[in-house]
Amino acid sequence: MKLLVIGGGGREHALAWKLALSPRVSKVYVAPGNAGTELEENLENLPITAIDGLISFAKTEKIAITIVGPEAPLADGIVNAFQAAELKIFGPTQQAAQLEISKDFSKAFMQRHNIPTSEYATFTDPAEAHQYLDQKGAPIVVKADGLAAGKGVVVAMTLDEAHAAIDAMLVDKNMGNAGAKVVIEEFLQGEEVSFMVMVDGHHALPLATSQDHKRLLEGDQGPNTGGMGAYSPIRLVTPERHAKIMREIIHPVIRGMEQENTHYVGFLYAGLMITPNGENKVLEFNCRMGDPETQPIMMRLKSDLLTHIEQALNGTLNKAETEWDRRVALGIIMAAQGYPGSPRKNDVIHGLEALKFQQKINPDFYVFHSGTSMGGKDNKEIITAGGRVLCVTALGDNVQIAQQNAYKIADQIQFDDAQMRSDIGYRGIVNTP
Repeated sequence: MKLLVIGGGGREHALAWKLALSPRVSKVYVAPGNAGTELEENLENLPITAIDGLISFAKTEKIAITIVGPEAPLADGIVNAFQAAELKIFGPTQQAAQLEISKDFSKAFMQRHNIPTSEYATFTDPAEAHQYLDQKGAPIVVKADGLAAGKGVVVAMTLDEAHAAIDAMLVDKNMGNAGAKVVIEEFLQGEEVSFMVMVDGHHALPLATSQDHKRLLEGDQGPNTGGMGAYSPIRLVTPERHAKIMREIIHPVIRGMEQENTHYVGFLYAGLMITPNGENKVLEFNCRMGDPETQPIMMRLKSDLLTHIEQALNGTLNKAETEWDRRVALGIIMAAQGYPGSPRKNDVIHGLEALKFQQKINPDFYVFHSGTSMGGKDNKEIITAGGRVLCVTALGDNVQIAQQNAYKIADQIQFDDAQMRSDIGYRGIVNTP
């Protein structure tokens, strides 16, 4: 069986790697992929990004199932186009993906279906937005309504920061069309968790819990990023809290979509804030797996991902059972100089060849590629090609051991001016009795 994974980041490397382990899979194509997927056995990069080109390829190569990784193709309607061509594809339609594509749609949807979230207001007029800010005060959160590649959220600790964010989006148009409308939200305190499920339109199959580290610097300081590391599972989501999240958040999303004549099939990511009084509030929904959470989650998944995707497409996720490695998996992002603003490219990455050999002996770690490509001398060196370059992921009996194992591997990789937090997983260690 041949599969196609759409995307070129760390999430897609991890998904393709996991799918290729299925005994029923002969090859996984990754479009467009990265240097990691190019060098992986049973994976092959596909330099096609246009939807019509992907459809033509899927038909010609008899691709059994296509799996969509990132949000942009979902927003472009790739699922609708594949379905119209009678090709199997796993991901939500353009209409269902509005849950991520538009922050305003998402907040209004949550209000309609009584899903717990923060207070908010939406604006297109800068003067009205500034007036609202002055009424509410800081800290407060300003979000671009549309997709902004993880850069459309400003957690403003002062009113000056919030007013500047409004001007950047609505006046200076720094976010383009994504920032033509802004959502201003109540600032929530507490601890963030990532809660991901697979959905078949009627049922949800929960995946392992995880926690992302959004800020660039140690101790959750500095600017927001797409994520500097993650670990799974997390103790904060107890069995009781897990059941409550499914009951009060996940199932109402699926029912709400059905009530609004939308069939949601695909991954669903709920970014949650666990407030000091124990409430679970939705910060955001994503219509795909998180990155870098996918990397540790895939390291822990022991059951066949392909089987679960087939169950989702067949509407039988209520019969699915996942199997997980009992250990903790922790992933550390190594990012390029200048990330998250203007990341530098074309730095040669050293140490990966030796680690590739180690991986064959020690299956308890994996280096997933994100912003990498082939270049340098004779086009045979791996070079940086994006902001988040690698996700070094390792297993361990607890968070602290997984952390130590991952940093031992990361320390063997070098590229000029690499950025890497030294405290990924610290909340899990602090919260361990």
